[in-house]
Amino acid sequence: MSTTQAMHSEAASSLVQLLPTQFPLEAVPASGAVIPAEALQEAVTASYVGSASVDVALVLPASEPVSTLAGTDSALVSTADVLRPAIEAAVGTLGPGVLGDTRVEDAAALFAHPSTSVYELRAAAGGTAGWFAIRSREDAAAPAAAPAETSVVGKLGRISNVEMALTVEIGRTRMAVRDVLNLEPGRVIELDRSAGAPADILLNGRLIANGEIVVLDQDYAVRITKILDVAEGLA
Repeated sequence: MSTTQAMHSEAASSLVQLLPTQFPLEAVPASGAVIPAEALQEAVTASYVGSASVDVALVLPASEPVSTLAGTDSALVSTADVLRPAIEAAVGTLGPGVLGDTRVEDAAALFAHPSTSVYELRAAAGGTAGWFAIRSREDAAAPAAAPAETSVVGKLGRISNVEMALTVEIGRTRMAVRDVLNLEPGRVIELDRSAGAPADILLNGRLIANGEIVVLDQDYAVRITKILDVAEGLA
């Protein structure tokens, strides 16, 4: 088994550990698997950029319990939201990096690419619960001679012009899905941070700096007070 295949296999194994299903799953290599076109159109996809960059897609049939857990009748919680922790666990095995937005879209091209590793998500009692696809960016691109880059900064420099989501977080909390669906105007949610504490500045969900909230021309803004070390922010 090649190094890339081993990395992909480890990612798939980590994925199934956090999938919100009612039964344990096993990720089994499934090259050439025939997947219904309608299922591919509702795949949850994401891109991961870092020391190892990949594109991933997760397909679970609409009949799976995850559809109920996602609260598909509510705009507050989507299937992509519910499945993101499992995808984060998968790409987390690849080393430091940044996971982009998870979204629902057609993943037929990714599953059909010759360098994509496809895994069947098989239930222990038998039957297929879904499929997972992962493709290394280096394999997808045309081969070209280039000097080896040993630092995360050097690798990320290749995408320095790509726009990414910057988020300012003043606090967070954990809530059960049922509590989220019961939110209504006037409800107060207590956060895990005291008043006056610095806000976190995140790049696609990764902490990169701290700052304080200010008002600038009647708009909210953030003044950066501390920039974290690159390795510290990606750890």
